[in-house]
Amino acid sequence: MTNQNTITPHVWTSRAPDLDHPDICVFDLDPSKEDPDVLRTAALGLRDLLDELGLPSWVKTSGSKGFHIAVSLDGKTHIGEVAAFANAVGSMMVKRDPKHLTQEFLKSDRGKRILVDTGRNGYSATFAAAYAVRARPGAPVSAPCTWEEVERGEVNPRTFTLHTMAARVANVGDVWAEIRKRRRSLRRPIAQLRRL
Repeated sequence: MTNQNTITPHVWTSRAPDLDHPDICVFDLDPSKEDPDVLRTAALGLRDLLDELGLPSWVKTSGSKGFHIAVSLDGKTHIGEVAAFANAVGSMMVKRDPKHLTQEFLKSDRGKRILVDTGRNGYSATFAAAYAVRARPGAPVSAPCTWEEVERGEVNPRTFTLHTMAARVANVGDVWAEIRKRRRSLRRPIAQLRRL
């Protein structure tokens, strides 16, 4: 990776040898403009919708403009179904707050709204790995954080940096340490989402 000048490793949502059944479903909240309160409300709204569906979720800063919200999966749902589920959740989010959220991919069609990007769940799609440094001024890190920190407004997308990350981990540990222990099936959430 060093020879390719890689700064930010991007990873798939599934792992070898079973690339067709993801271990994680990812939502990328990508704001068109900086508005911390609206972004925080969107992230918490997505967490709450996932809670309604019986899915615990995990949040990390993107190290760029938004937040990444993840759901740990049991690896039994086909990637196409995971992608369709994520897109349907994104669509529900937009229906609940069309003033602030969109699924329009083109920036010219978004206006000032936040893109609820669910495209990270398709085959061969990637997202910035947890603890990855981003190629931006100040070397921000895409760092796991807690929902409580988001609620209190203590973290923003570029809060953690290469310079502060070691102390952060020393103080709070890996806040995603339990993510693999909280894996869930999407069978019931998919059915419940259809009812909504």
